[in-house]
Amino acid sequence: MASNIAINPKSMASPLGHYSQAVRTEGHGCWLHISGQVGIQPDGALAQGVAGQTEAVWKNITTLLHEAGMGIADLCKVVTYVTDPAALKPVSEIRAVYLENHRPASTVLVVQALARPDWLIEVEAIAFRGDATVPALSRS
Repeated sequence: MASNIAINPKSMASPLGHYSQAVRTEGHGCWLHISGQVGIQPDGALAQGVAGQTEAVWKNITTLLHEAGMGIADLCKVVTYVTDPAALKPVSEIRAVYLENHRPASTVLVVQALARPDWLIEVEAIAFRGDATVPALSRS
């Protein structure tokens, strides 16, 4: 059976937030590479403010994981881009709610801009789950 193992050596400083320094994935299984998600809601509207966009981003990621037969615990790498350093606190707080006790490897960057000026956050992620536990997807 495959698994994700958080690696946080005692010989290094503890992670500064809700993540692991590295995640080792063992076994055969299924990878899910999630494209950068922005604060677009199911109706196509952009959520308002950084908190609203962050909630929409994590709902989108959760939906994609579920659709692939996976869950939050299968995330092994998350990359977050924000356009305002002041957004780091609310983004981190909302992310922690969705991740609960799970600590994927993580990178957070403050960038000058995203592809559209009204996007305040973008998150991409990689998930892995052992093939014995991933339901087959129908191909359409």
